Amino acid sequence: MVQAAYIHIPFCQHICHYCDFNKVFIERQPVDQYLDYLEKEIINTVQKVPFDSMKTIFVGGGTPTALNMEQTKKLLEIINRHLRPFAPNCELTFEANPGDLPKEKLNVLLEGGVNRISFGVQTFRDELLEKIGRKHTREDAFLAIREAQEVGFKNINVDIIYALPGQTIEDVKETLDIAFTLGVQHFSAYSLIVEPKTVFYNLMNKGKLRLPGEDHEAKMYEIVMDEMEKHGYNQYEISNFSKGDNKSRHNLTYWNNEEYYGFGAGAHSYVNGERIQNVGPLKQYFNKIDETGFPYLDVHKVTEKERMEEELFLGLRKTKGVSKTAFRNKFNVEMDQVFAKQLQSNQEQGLLEEEDGHVRLTRKGKLLGNEVFQSFLID
Repeated sequence: MVQAAYIHIPFCQHICHYCDFNKVFIERQPVDQYLDYLEKEIINTVQKVPFDSMKTIFVGGGTPTALNMEQTKKLLEIINRHLRPFAPNCELTFEANPGDLPKEKLNVLLEGGVNRISFGVQTFRDELLEKIGRKHTREDAFLAIREAQEVGFKNINVDIIYALPGQTIEDVKETLDIAFTLGVQHFSAYSLIVEPKTVFYNLMNKGKLRLPGEDHEAKMYEIVMDEMEKHGYNQYEISNFSKGDNKSRHNLTYWNNEEYYGFGAGAHSYVNGERIQNVGPLKQYFNKIDETGFPYLDVHKVTEKERMEEELFLGLRKTKGVSKTAFRNKFNVEMDQVFAKQLQSNQEQGLLEEEDGHVRLTRKGKLLGNEVFQSFLID
C-alpha cells in the first residue's frame, strides 16, 4: 500500500551549475497551469491506485519556494484536498532556497501543514557559493534558518555538498563548524557528482573545472562522518545524519524499497510493482494528461530479480543495513542463496560485515559504496 508521495515543482529563479534535475527558469512559465495539471494527475492517480493514509510527502524541485505566495497556497490546498488523510506524525517536507523564503511564506507553509523544511545551503563560503552558481549568501542562509526556527519549524534539514571546485579540506571543516552552531535537526552531505547537461559538465569537458582528487574527496567524507558523530548526529544512511527522532521518513521510503507516488513533470513513481517515469517538458506533460489522464513516459514492471537487487543496493545505504530475516520474509528465499558470491567477495574485501542478522557496509565500504551496490546486480 502506497503511503508516500513526491511532488515535483520544476521552476527555479536561477539554474545552479551542478544541477541536472528537471527544471526551467520560472520567468514567463505557465506556473498556474502547471498546478492545475498537477492536481489533475493527483486526482487520476489516487483514483487508479488508492491509498489509506499518507505518512510522508516531499515537495522538491527545481525550487518549490520559487512559487509566489498565492501559488504556494494553491499547491498546499491541492495537497490537503487530495492527499489526506495523513497518518499520525505525517512528515510533510518542503525544499527551500535560503534566498527566497521570507517569513510570510514560512508562515504560509506552516499553516498549510508543512512540518519539515530542507534548505539547499551547500556551503557557508560565499566564494564557493558564487562558483557553483548559487545566488544566496551565507548570511541569507543564517537568516532563513533562524526565521524558520522563529516561526515554529522544529525539523529542519540543511543540505551540504563537498568536493566542490577549488574546495579544500579546511573549507569543509569551516562549513561544518558553522553548521553545528545552527541548532538544526538533520544534515544531508553529498559529494559533488558532475552530471551531463550541466554547466560543470561542459566546463569539465573543456578542462576548466578543477575538482579535488579522489583521496581528498574521501578525506572530506571521513571528516564529515567524524564531525557529525562528535556533535551528536547519528549517521543512519551513507549521506544523512540526524538528531533524535528526525530521520527523513521520505528518504527511508526509498531506502526501504517501499512504494511511492511521484507527481509532476519528470517525477518517478513506484506503485503496484511498476516503476514509472513522467515526461519532463511542460508542454508534453500537459498534452499527455489531456490525452490519457497520466503523464507517463515509461512504465516498467519490476521483476522479482530486480526487486531483490534493489532491496540490497537501496537497503545497504542505511547504516543498519539489510535484515536477512526481512529479506527471507519478503522473497521467500535466503539472501545467502541469491547473493552468496557477492556477500563473500565484499566481506573478504572488508566492505561488508554481518551483525545481529543484518548485512551492512563497513566504514571502508561507505567510502566505496557505489562499487558495493553495483556488485549486487545479478548477471
